[in-house]
Amino acid sequence: QVQLVESGGGLVQPGGSLRLSCAASGSIFSIYAMGWYRQALGKQRELVARITSGGTTNYADSVKGRFTISRDNAKNTVYLLMNSLKPEDTAVYYCNVRPSVAYEYRYWGQGTQVTVSS
Repeated sequence: QVQLVESGGGLVQPGGSLRLSCAASGSIFSIYAMGWYRQALGKQRELVARITSGGTTNYADSVKGRFTISRDNAKNTVYLLMNSLKPEDTAVYYCNVRPSVAYEYRYWGQGTQVTVSS
């Protein structure tokens, strides 16, 4: 009964900003890492950013310097602030959670659409 609920997607002009959020709930008792993936039409799903329980972050080269990932451990929530958005950022963005460092098992959200267009 673990659920990941994303919000914050939408339509934005190039150069604009959006803030995505993802809240984890249900029978989850620990979270080692949370992150965001995205998948554009006709392309493979790719890692955008991730953050561990210790605060270590990692970003795709294509978004580094423009996107910022953060988390609120008390609320089991992860955020993705996206600045200077480009049309190439258009994709469905998926929240992901890894409960344990010892296992690769992950949970996925349903996705939220981000469209960058003038």
